[in-house]
Amino acid sequence: MNTNTVTHIIYFIGLLLISPMLPLLYIQGKRVKKRTPRLSEARNPRGNSTTAEESGKGLKMVVIGESTMAGVGVETHDEGFSGCLARELSGNWGLDVEWSVHARSGYTVQQLTEEVLPEIHENGVDLIVVGVGANDAFALNSTWKWKIHITKMIKNVRLRYPTAAIVFSQMPPIKEFTAFTPLMKFVMGNLVELYGRILERITINLENVHYVNEVITINSWAEKFSLEAHKSEFFSDGVHPSRLTYETWAKDMAKQMALRSELKEVLL
Repeated sequence: MNTNTVTHIIYFIGLLLISPMLPLLYIQGKRVKKRTPRLSEARNPRGNSTTAEESGKGLKMVVIGESTMAGVGVETHDEGFSGCLARELSGNWGLDVEWSVHARSGYTVQQLTEEVLPEIHENGVDLIVVGVGANDAFALNSTWKWKIHITKMIKNVRLRYPTAAIVFSQMPPIKEFTAFTPLMKFVMGNLVELYGRILERITINLENVHYVNEVITINSWAEKFSLEAHKSEFFSDGVHPSRLTYETWAKDMAKQMALRSELKEVLL
């Protein structure tokens, strides 16, 4: 029995167990949505981050995804995940990074593939970073749907950019969301981790496609980066990242990417 089959079985058993609580989950979700402020996507979805080295190699990066990649929670993308990651790659790897963001708040993987990917027209792209998972979990999409839709996304990205490295970021840390109820954290948090298992299984057999599979927790970040901030400081509204989170996430992502020698060989 392969990993994906086991994951689907876990999903099915979990669905049976939580079925009596689905009406309560729906009501709680509506209340949280009503109470959570509607924040705008970040401005300025393009930028450059240059290295201090005169002969820095150029890297063109495209970022695709949902609200976190859209920079919800900060004013500009320079303060968001894309700008922060570009600075980390530029500083740590000696690269001149030209970056652009193609993301939509509230979009699932299927919507991104069908509506956002066709709008991307950049040429000479070296690196594509993808951040997804939360909206599929909020919609309670099954693990079967996730597998179909994420596989289609990868195929479509690869067709458009045959030589670019594709890197999926960690799954969003839904279990850490301060605005969510314990039931929401349990159901959606565990569901998004199942998505991660499937994505790992898919990408492990694909050339030049990577998934950073480390589960994000505030405690692990605090220990890794010697942070003393209160948990609430990591969120702008209890759900979306704050500037601190985007900075920390980018540092963590860059570190995880640096551990993959095959990825560094392609980009450097």
